[in-house]
Amino acid sequence: MIRIWAKVMKNNKIIKQFTFEKFENMDYSLFFDYLREICENLDIPTPVLIKTHLFNYAKYNVLRFTKDDFVESIEFDKLILENIFI
Repeated sequence: MIRIWAKVMKNNKIIKQFTFEKFENMDYSLFFDYLREICENLDIPTPVLIKTHLFNYAKYNVLRFTKDDFVESIEFDKLILENIFI
C-alpha cells in the first residue's frame, strides 16, 4: 500500500494538505502519475520530476519541491511529499 502525505507550505506553515493512498506496491515508474494526482487534488501546478527527486524519495522517504521545480508561478514556498509507513 502506498501512502504519501503531501503538504503545501508557505512561511513554514501548512496551507494545504492531502493524503494520497493506493492499494498497490510502490512503482517508481508511476511516480509522476502519483504526483500529478496529488497536485490535482491540491489544485496546484505539477512540478518537474527528475531522476534525482526519485532517488531522494527512495532513500530519505521525503521529497521537497521549491519554486525552481515548477514551470508555472506558484503562491507557496514549497511542496513536501512524505512517505507514510503503515
